[in-house]
Amino acid sequence: MDAHPPVESHDLTPHLTDGASSPADLEVLREISQRVLWLSSAIINVANRGRENTSGVKVGGHQASSASMIDIMVSLWFSELTQHDRVSVKPHASPALHAINHLLGDLDPKYLTTLRAKGGLQSYPSRRKDPDTVDFSTGSVGIGPTAALWAAMSHRYVKSRFPEAPKAGRFISLLGDAELDEGAIWEAVADPAVACLGELLWIVDLNRQSLDRVVPDIQTQRLQGMFEAAGWQVITLKWGSTISRLFDLPGGDELRTRLEEMPNEEYQRMLRVAPDEIAARIVGETGSQALRDLLSGIDPATLAVAVRDLGGHDIGLLLDAYRTVDPGRPTVIFAYTVKGRGLPTEGHPNNHSALISEAQMLELAAASGVDPEDPWAPLPADSAAAALCRARGQELTRDAVTPTPKISVPSAMTRAHRAPISTQAALGRFLADLTREAPEVAGRVVTCSPDVASSTNLGGWINKTGVWSVNDRRDWFADDAERVLKWAEGTHGQHIELGIAEVNLVCLLGELGATWSRWGERLIPIATLYDPFIPRALEPWSYGIYSGGQSIIIGTPSGVTLAPEGGAHQSIYTPSIGLEQPECIAWEPAFAQDLEWTMLAAMEQVGVEGGTSSYFRLTTRPLPQELANLPEDPTLLERRRRHAVAGGYRLTHHDPATEQVTLVGVGAIMPEVIRAAELLGEQGITAGVVCLTSPDLVFRSFNRRGSVGTRSEGDDIVDVLFPEQHRAPIVTVMDGHPHTLSYLAGVRGDRIRCLGVSEFGQSSSLEDAYALHGIDTAAVVDAALGLLGR
Repeated sequence: MDAHPPVESHDLTPHLTDGASSPADLEVLREISQRVLWLSSAIINVANRGRENTSGVKVGGHQASSASMIDIMVSLWFSELTQHDRVSVKPHASPALHAINHLLGDLDPKYLTTLRAKGGLQSYPSRRKDPDTVDFSTGSVGIGPTAALWAAMSHRYVKSRFPEAPKAGRFISLLGDAELDEGAIWEAVADPAVACLGELLWIVDLNRQSLDRVVPDIQTQRLQGMFEAAGWQVITLKWGSTISRLFDLPGGDELRTRLEEMPNEEYQRMLRVAPDEIAARIVGETGSQALRDLLSGIDPATLAVAVRDLGGHDIGLLLDAYRTVDPGRPTVIFAYTVKGRGLPTEGHPNNHSALISEAQMLELAAASGVDPEDPWAPLPADSAAAALCRARGQELTRDAVTPTPKISVPSAMTRAHRAPISTQAALGRFLADLTREAPEVAGRVVTCSPDVASSTNLGGWINKTGVWSVNDRRDWFADDAERVLKWAEGTHGQHIELGIAEVNLVCLLGELGATWSRWGERLIPIATLYDPFIPRALEPWSYGIYSGGQSIIIGTPSGVTLAPEGGAHQSIYTPSIGLEQPECIAWEPAFAQDLEWTMLAAMEQVGVEGGTSSYFRLTTRPLPQELANLPEDPTLLERRRRHAVAGGYRLTHHDPATEQVTLVGVGAIMPEVIRAAELLGEQGITAGVVCLTSPDLVFRSFNRRGSVGTRSEGDDIVDVLFPEQHRAPIVTVMDGHPHTLSYLAGVRGDRIRCLGVSEFGQSSSLEDAYALHGIDTAAVVDAALGLLGR
């Protein structure tokens, strides 16, 4: 006789938590979710199997990574979002985003077959390259989620400066749990100002798998604690409402404990076994009779559904969670999910970029109510799901962005530059002058720095404009008569100071530089940081440019010119970085007048359609300004300005036909170049001197030679500087890697000697540093004589 009473069967019909949508609404949302699962999977399937591929290169896509996020995304787009909200979507869920946009009427069906094809849907969400609405470009892991954070801060800044700017809603980031390994995440989360941004909502797709493996130890509690320590509200959605009902039954506490203490790998493996094996795996060797009784009363197929009922797949629970968000501080929701949810690959450790088979696609089509011969067919026009898609499409349609009225940036200002000054100090003076001579332009400028504002000469600007803060802060040093730098923080300042985190700086810079296209308010963001740290900040800054953020970044001091700092702070290859960065002009002016002209030219191009970013490399070495040899005649002075903003100018005024050698210098090294020309002249050698303000623009001029198309002013600067009919050997010298200017050998086919820095240095005097690296006057003279065979 059976010693145990009959097993009671359990009804696991999903139920709603208090305050959620009605059951009918949820059924509609689940129908849409299933359709999004089909569409996102089909988009990837067609890209890999439905297009000719003659190269043999894998197209790829991420069916499993999309599937884990679908219920979260459906709960947002089809119930929660407003037209004012902005959402950053994790890179590998781009097919899900495109599927949703298609259902909302925001993506023509012709694009559904174009994933990763020319002119089609991008591999990862791209704000500027995708044909549908994408709020943030993602794909660089860790940068996408933080972009929404910095966009929130940028909008706060815009509204504080320009109250009539369009309103914004929430800034939402959907990120994979593996992204939390990236340092950029925690640098952003830890910034003190972020704790005040109640419009921030992050939702972590906690599927506990990465590209290569099932993650063995997620340590969710540690991650939760890190967010809480930074002032964030933390909400965790571990279990769905269906399985939660089991936890309330006899044996339910043990079931919950067993599932929560089960190693992640064991849980994921359980998802791969036949339904009739699941109960035994849960009970194991130590399960109680109460647990056995509970599980034996559940149909195996139903139990298989229950163990997959995680919080990130319970749409009603997600909607409830959104209603508990604290509007006074940022919120993160940890939503447990199954990677590959609803696909045959769910839970498999190698499902990251796996494609389900053609046969499995047919099964998915049947489960989704789709004819595989007509994969993009719309939802039945008279269905509740189709009606909801139409309604939400209209509700989420955004008003067109009205751009800022044109602002005229002057080409020059009135200051006469006579006393010795460094380009870094000239920058500070330039910004202070701008508030007086071009106040409308100055009103659009916002400066940023990672705790180096005073050491990069922004003090005068800060004293005039103040420091911006999310909230007004009392200035406890306001009555200190000895204070030089007035650090008054409030919502009307124009300088934003972050902690020592260059990644945060450039991420903010990119979003400040995108406000013109997001809300129609043009800003001219200018950031200063030590030039050696440009490489540290390069990847997120480059990604900001790719996403449409236009800005000016100033690396100073640069090179080995700050000699006492030695090898720890030298920047050798930053000139090459500037030359190679797309949609950015690299500048390295030598004299204060050059800085003024080139900065104004750079500002003209920021925050406008078709504009560009700029990178300036400055130093702290004061140069005698008379070395610039500025023409007094207004016409010749204007000619000099045009050449300077085109990339460079000739300092010597003799006929190029008489030159025996041409000396080319950049930036702070110009005194050595000019002195070398004088010494060569004393030996009867005519040396021309070319001062490049932008090796980048000169290279572009060189590379455009013979190209077909419209040419603009300055495109011929390479021929102005190096007349083709007057060949001469070239010596180039710069405080950076010598290969940066090696392309000049191809301008006329001249013999060339490139001087620069290619070794780590040491602390020394300026003179010793230049001699150590072979960029002093003697080295320039010696290189010239060598080329001439002397």
